[in-house]
Amino acid sequence: MKIILAPDSFKGSLASMDVAAAMETGIKRVIPGAECIIIPMADGGEGTVRSLLDAAGGELISCTVKGPAGRRVNAGYGILADNRTAVIEMAAASGLSLVSGSSRNPLKTTTFGTGELMCHALDRGVETIILGIGGSATNDAGVGMAQALGAVFRDGGGRVIRRNGAGGMLQDIESVDLQGLHPGLRNTRVLVACDVDNPLSGKNGAAHVFAPQKGADAAMVKILDKNLKHLAGVIKRELGVDVDKAPGAGAAGGLGAGLLVFAGAELKSGIEIISKATAIETHLRTADLVFTGEGRVDFQTAFGKTPAGIARLAGEYGVPVIAIGGGLADDAGAAFNHGINGLEAAIARDMPLDEALANSGEYIANAAERAIRLIKIGQSMKKNPQMMQVDLSTDDAD
Repeated sequence: MKIILAPDSFKGSLASMDVAAAMETGIKRVIPGAECIIIPMADGGEGTVRSLLDAAGGELISCTVKGPAGRRVNAGYGILADNRTAVIEMAAASGLSLVSGSSRNPLKTTTFGTGELMCHALDRGVETIILGIGGSATNDAGVGMAQALGAVFRDGGGRVIRRNGAGGMLQDIESVDLQGLHPGLRNTRVLVACDVDNPLSGKNGAAHVFAPQKGADAAMVKILDKNLKHLAGVIKRELGVDVDKAPGAGAAGGLGAGLLVFAGAELKSGIEIISKATAIETHLRTADLVFTGEGRVDFQTAFGKTPAGIARLAGEYGVPVIAIGGGLADDAGAAFNHGINGLEAAIARDMPLDEALANSGEYIANAAERAIRLIKIGQSMKKNPQMMQVDLSTDDAD
C-alpha cells in the first residue's frame, strides 16, 4: 500500500515534517510494509519555509533586516535545492509576532524588512521567489518593501520621502519612481501565496478587515483606509494600474497590492503553489491513500486550508483522503463535502492544552493507527462477501 502523508503543521506544536513522521509511526504499527511518502505541506503561512525545505531540500539563509517597528531583527528564508528558488515568509521580517504592546501600530509598522529579504534572495540570482504573506503586522500596501527594492516615492513638492513606508505616511505620496528597482526582478517570477480576495480599500479592504487585529482602533482604521485609497489613486495616475479592487490586493495590509504593482507578482492559492513546488501530483498518480491534517479541523478547513487543497488534488486521481486534526469542531463534518473521506482527532479524551501539546506526536500516531485499522476492516469486508451483505440499517424488524 502506497500512502502519501501530506499534513500542514500543527501550530504551536509540531512542524509538518514531524506530523507526517508521527502519522507514519501509527500506520506502520498496523501495516509494517506500507510505503509512506512524506510530503510536508503548508498553505503559505507560518511553516512554509520549513515545509518546502523538508520536502524539496535546500538550506536556510539567515540575515538581519529591519523589523516592522524599525528595529533590526534576525530573519531567514529558504533556498531550495535547485538553487533557483527562494521561499520567504513575510512574517519572518514584518510579522505581528515581532511587535507587542504599543509597537502594534499599523500607522507606523513597515514591510521594509520583507523587501530586504527579497533583495537578499535576488542578489543570489534566484529565478523564482515563493512568498507567503500570512501573519503581517503592517498596513503599508507594500510601500516599505518597494523602498527596500529600490522604488522611490515623492511628496507633493517633489521631495523624496525617506521615511520607511507605513500606513500613516501613504497620504504624503504623490509620485512613484520605479526606475531603481532591483534589476533581478526583471527575470524573477514572484509567486505570492494568497488565499483571500479582499480589495485594497473599502469596507472589505485591508484596513477595515485586518487592521484591528494589528492594533488599530476605529479612528486609525478610517485613516488607514483613506490612505490606502489615496495611494491607489496615485498608482493609477502614475503607473496606469488600477489596483484598488484587484482580488487579493488587501492581503497582508495591502502587501498584495504592493507585490502586484511593484514586483510584478502573481497572487495564487497557497496550497496550489506549495503543491507544485513539492511535486506531490507525481506521487498521487500511483497512491492508494492520502493522510493530511492540521491543528484544528472545522468548517473553515474547506476554505483555502491545506487539507481541502490536498483533497481536491487527490480527488483528481481518485485517491481517498483521511484528515487528522489536533481537534475536531462540531462542524468539522463540512469537510466531507470538499473531498475529505474520513476524519480522526488526535485527542481521544479531554485534557489540558499543555498536555495535548507536549504529547502531540504520540497522539497523532495513535490517531493514524486508529484510522488505518478502520481501513483494514474495510478491506476484510470486501474480501468476505457475507460481511458485505450485513444489513446495517437501524430499522427494527417486526
